[in-house]
Amino acid sequence: VQLVESGGGLVQPGGSLRLSCATSGSIFGNYVMGWYRQAPGKERELVADITSSGTTNYVDSVKGRFTISRDNAKNAVYLQMNSLKPEDTAVYYCNVKYLMTSYWGQGTPVTVSS
Repeated sequence: VQLVESGGGLVQPGGSLRLSCATSGSIFGNYVMGWYRQAPGKERELVADITSSGTTNYVDSVKGRFTISRDNAKNAVYLQMNSLKPEDTAVYYCNVKYLMTSYWGQGTPVTVSS
């Protein structure tokens, strides 16, 4: 399973970005897809995840601002990020948990700065 993220970049505070993650390889059935982020000098943290049935989970700091969604037909996951803050600056990683294995993308940087 390979994951490729896109959509990161530089945005001003209050702006929006949409991250996308495309998967390739054989993946079937129920699995969790998610987004993590790692800021400089900090540990990687879960931002949001979503099950095959659509149940979502968010870290408190992004609730009400970020929305995770997925397209099961395309094995893709998205993260709509609104009202971005400087503290959202990080490298964002796509993650898939499938058959007791965790797969990661290469990461896409998001910088929120004026």
